[in-house]
Amino acid sequence: MANSSTSNIALIVGVTGIAGTALAETLISENWTVYGISRNLPRNPKVIHLKIDLNNSLAIHAALTGLKPTHVYFTTWIPKGNEADNIVANRKLVKDIFSGLEKANTLQHSALVTGLKHYMGPFESYGTKEIRDTPFHEDEERVSSPNFYYAQEDELWLAADRLNFTWSVHRSHTIIGHTTGNAMNMALTIAVAASLAKKSGSALSFPGNEVQWNGITDMTDSDLLANHMFWASVTDSAKNTPFNVSNGDVFRWRWMWPRLGEALKVDFVGPSDELALFERQMSPLESLWVDISKEYGLQNSEISNLASWWHTDGDLNRPIECFSDMNNSRIRGFLECRNTLDSFLKVFRGYQLDKIIPKY
Repeated sequence: MANSSTSNIALIVGVTGIAGTALAETLISENWTVYGISRNLPRNPKVIHLKIDLNNSLAIHAALTGLKPTHVYFTTWIPKGNEADNIVANRKLVKDIFSGLEKANTLQHSALVTGLKHYMGPFESYGTKEIRDTPFHEDEERVSSPNFYYAQEDELWLAADRLNFTWSVHRSHTIIGHTTGNAMNMALTIAVAASLAKKSGSALSFPGNEVQWNGITDMTDSDLLANHMFWASVTDSAKNTPFNVSNGDVFRWRWMWPRLGEALKVDFVGPSDELALFERQMSPLESLWVDISKEYGLQNSEISNLASWWHTDGDLNRPIECFSDMNNSRIRGFLECRNTLDSFLKVFRGYQLDKIIPKY
């Protein structure tokens, strides 16, 4: 990694999310000063916490008054009921942050984390609009589906032109990382589902379709994503560029699923004729989590803070195989990679050590 200066001051919007938590660790290890916006306290006590209602423009402006960050990172989003409302809310979020920092006139770079729905459209449009062919490439035209990622990019570019800073966009696939209370946490969702299945004496069925079971896919380790954002912030050749960010390996779920089952010590089975969505499998078993928490002395007995059935169901029922090209990073010098199975196992161990999930 390039050297960075202690004069760098970062503002992470969404510092307790999967991406934000890992990014804070990376920047602090580089001796940056880190401010973080979130509802809950960050894991790292060195983060200067800002509790702000991101739906409230006045609250954002008030909290950012006097703050002089050199770098801003958007690692969260505001979920609404449909994509039209997502566009309004998340465009406004980016606009409000830059508006609140305009008087400081200290910004050098801003990074935005989005995802591969950039190439497929939002959840509500999967399979109903055109989808780019795999592997996804950063220079492909946007799809016609309305997409809040596009609105965020547009606001980022407008602010960069107006305030004269550089930018980067990081299109990750499903992120594997250590956090709780996140609405899009596949690793923790699978681990919680495995515990419920084991407690009930049943096997855990793959909640996805045959396309995902047999097709090629990839994922993104949160540590790699954090290192990628740091790299793009301090590397001239990476400025003003969109990037796909994945681990660099590919796999099929028919290979990965039994290995996760072995790690979590539960019987896993593949897809059946009738989709075994987690929403269907797990809803009748959720009450068992209170007993599991007591038995293993876990920190959190509220399952809604841990598992997001809908997100994993959505990821594993896409109508196409899903993976991205990483050449945009490679030719500019970012050569890091991860083994996705190792990423899962690392996160499972971390959750067990922190008593978030049982250690069988």
